[in-house]
Amino acid sequence: MKLSELAAELSEAERLGDAEVAGLCTDSRVAGEGDLFFCFCGTKTDAHAYAAEAVRRGASAVVCEHRLPVSCAQLVTADGRAAMARIAAAFYAHPERSLKMAGITGTNGKTTTAAMLYRILNEAGIPTGIIGTLGASYAGVHVPPTLTTPDPVCLFSMLRDMVNAGIEAVVMEVSAHALALRKEAPVFYDVSVFTNLTRDHLDFFGDMKAYAAAKERLFFPEKCAYAVLNADDGFCRRLETVCGEHITYGLETPAEAFALVESDTLRGCKALLNVQDELIEAAIPMTGRHNLSNALAAACAARRLGADADAVARGIAGTRVEGRLEHVANVRGADIFVDFAHTPDGLEKSLSALREHCAGRLVALFGCGGDRDKGKREKMGEVAARLADFTVLTSDNPRYEDPYAIISAIERGFSGSSCEYVVIEERERAIAYAVGMLAEGDVLLVAGKGAERYQEIMGIKYDYNDKDVIEKLSGK
Repeated sequence: MKLSELAAELSEAERLGDAEVAGLCTDSRVAGEGDLFFCFCGTKTDAHAYAAEAVRRGASAVVCEHRLPVSCAQLVTADGRAAMARIAAAFYAHPERSLKMAGITGTNGKTTTAAMLYRILNEAGIPTGIIGTLGASYAGVHVPPTLTTPDPVCLFSMLRDMVNAGIEAVVMEVSAHALALRKEAPVFYDVSVFTNLTRDHLDFFGDMKAYAAAKERLFFPEKCAYAVLNADDGFCRRLETVCGEHITYGLETPAEAFALVESDTLRGCKALLNVQDELIEAAIPMTGRHNLSNALAAACAARRLGADADAVARGIAGTRVEGRLEHVANVRGADIFVDFAHTPDGLEKSLSALREHCAGRLVALFGCGGDRDKGKREKMGEVAARLADFTVLTSDNPRYEDPYAIISAIERGFSGSSCEYVVIEERERAIAYAVGMLAEGDVLLVAGKGAERYQEIMGIKYDYNDKDVIEKLSGK
């Protein structure tokens, strides 16, 4: 494909020369013959500095944000990131235009809602793929996870593979980072779903206003045809003013879709979903009102995309989400759950859900990630101090920070509280301690990592998984 053909996607860009483009590249170290290399100012480095290396390795052209002294064709544009997404889509012949696209955003609940919608649509006979925090799956193919929303070259290549495999719909988790960085810029969504907005990622966004503005982009009329909005979240009011056709759902607030709980246990609940006066008997295989809310969101989106009520019921009942309030063991009559909760709101919802069914002590085990939003650490400590009977503070991807400094920040949340806690920095030892103290009727929540299969320390990702450790301790 010619650079001039790809340049048609960017009407404002300046093209200097032309070249045949054989592939797309964002890493100069692996640039190959005929590649188009993308340059833009990143959060840590400026890729323009590596353009010459990419050309030496065979790149035939570069996309850049200012003219460069390189001996190849150039496409100069004001926004290199958005250009990368639009060019990647064009290079792979715009696969997003051949698919029903469902985008799901929110601080918490994206993965569970996406998994439910994915299962429902497949139950409805609509061949569907999924892309998100747990990786991508379609037509028997599973791609391991990297980022919640992949970078553009990977994303549009994957969408093209899905189209070639006969996939008709895609459910995609759309992170605030992806929206801010324009990773999926050319995608128009048939349905966009909003789960909630609470504190997270302020290390990147700076404040909640910027974080909210990024998520808001998914709901503009030029971005989606139909919005599914959580009326229980205050940000819903703002989204209603910027989106076009939409439906609201809620458990606490009057909405067009709601649910009545028929029975509720530690392993899940049965509820009657009312989606615009259509009644659906649903068995949600995960505990907690937040998971009932996720099911309601998935049901609303699925009905819009053509799934019938029976498919909705079967899909929800058959959904299993690794590391999302997942029951992993019973030890001496005590139940152990693993959850991805890594924000104050997420931890509060999970602990509150388990508290309702806890006959003994509720034990929490968690840490906070290094080099991330430091302001949420004390708040998570406050949540645990208020809702748990005992807490084990430990390490969770400390990255380049001192694990004890992170834990010390969490400890400040326990100030003035009578809640007992202990600090055990090494996570595997911490879990062994927590499991060892359990008695019949107790419930242990191991939070923060969910299905993650690594512990990141000083730039190295070591093999590690909470569930594996718990299963080993419980003799599974």
